[in-house]
Amino acid sequence: MVKAVVGANWGDEGKGKITDMLAQESDIIVRFQGGANAGHTIVNNYGKFALHTLPSGVFYDHTTSVIGNGVALNIPVLFKEIQSIVDKGVPAPKIKVSDRAQMVMSYHIKFDEYEEERLAGKSFGSTKSGIAPFYSDKYAKIGFQVSELFDDDAALREKVERVCETKNVTLEHLYHKPLLDPDDIMKELMEYKEMIAPYVCDVSLYLWNALKEGREVLLEGQLGSLKDPDHGIYPMVTSSSTLAAYGAVGAGIPPYEIKKIITVCKAYSSAVGAGAFVSEIFGDEADELRRRGGDGGEFGATTGRPRRMGWFDCVASKYGCRMQGTTDVAFTVLDVLGYLEEIPVCVAYEIDGEITTDFPTTGRLEKAKPVLETLPGWNCDIRGIKDYNELPENCRRYIEFVEEKIGFPITMVSNGPSREDIIYRNK
Repeated sequence: MVKAVVGANWGDEGKGKITDMLAQESDIIVRFQGGANAGHTIVNNYGKFALHTLPSGVFYDHTTSVIGNGVALNIPVLFKEIQSIVDKGVPAPKIKVSDRAQMVMSYHIKFDEYEEERLAGKSFGSTKSGIAPFYSDKYAKIGFQVSELFDDDAALREKVERVCETKNVTLEHLYHKPLLDPDDIMKELMEYKEMIAPYVCDVSLYLWNALKEGREVLLEGQLGSLKDPDHGIYPMVTSSSTLAAYGAVGAGIPPYEIKKIITVCKAYSSAVGAGAFVSEIFGDEADELRRRGGDGGEFGATTGRPRRMGWFDCVASKYGCRMQGTTDVAFTVLDVLGYLEEIPVCVAYEIDGEITTDFPTTGRLEKAKPVLETLPGWNCDIRGIKDYNELPENCRRYIEFVEEKIGFPITMVSNGPSREDIIYRNK
């Protein structure tokens, strides 16, 4: 059986914890898209970790961690992560890397930096991890697939020279930066070959056989619905599909195998990077929520940037869950809201004098104003509670109000950072 864990919103919803938790009953965990531009924060018996490429289920010794073909594979980052968890006492993980995955090159990161510098005040708020240039090259058919490292060296050299010729035109005439040397790029590729060789696998075939054997597979996505390049807040989006449907493509499995889609929603909203954010709050109100939020504050796991804060957005979350094909909602960081006497919730948008509960395209979204409804808070600490019925009445009302507004069942409630801090409503 295949389950997918994906985000409903802008990312940073708490997918890492939910993946870590569900990995306990999984055999294989697959990262199916994205790269090292976003991270998942995990708190478990080994400590606190910020993962960027490794799947969040890597901490169990019974699991195999897979990097799918849809991932932007930064090989040095992957190896640094492996070493960082082993250094903290985590057993060396079993890892497989798709031979069809493509590699983030050092020049992708430079191009990312150069473009943000060129755009200046009109930049996209990139993490400068090379992701947009990587996917641009992938679809322009000038990226480097892992399998090419093990093909004919002369053919690889010919491609390197061709790619450098193309890139150097842009470097010279648009960015006015140093040119690429084919010898340096070949050396980089040979270093990557040596590092990745023990892990390379026909992942699609491996997963096909695993599913035939009845193995449990968990797909882990990066970011959330609103960062999808087709269905998100374009152009302030990421460069690969963040939807569960892409899990089939990015892992190389049949789409009909995905039986359960757990979509993660925060009990409030947060976002890193630019783009429309209708329920956003500012000033002291935002600072207080940011300070109390997440696990040790709301700051990007990759960049350390302070996240933008807002109240729960029912319009965006309903849309995000619909686009994911949600079967279950995991409602996270609910405990954070325990300090509030009252909790505003964005239940609709006002656009040009009209009220809507449907999520619009970007041009209209940027005109939207939040329609807020205020619910009474529970004003106490709910960590440690395991039974849904033991939650304060106002806390249950908040959950059930959100559930009614988004139209998808909230089956898991997270009330703390560790994997044990979870309440199953259907149990």
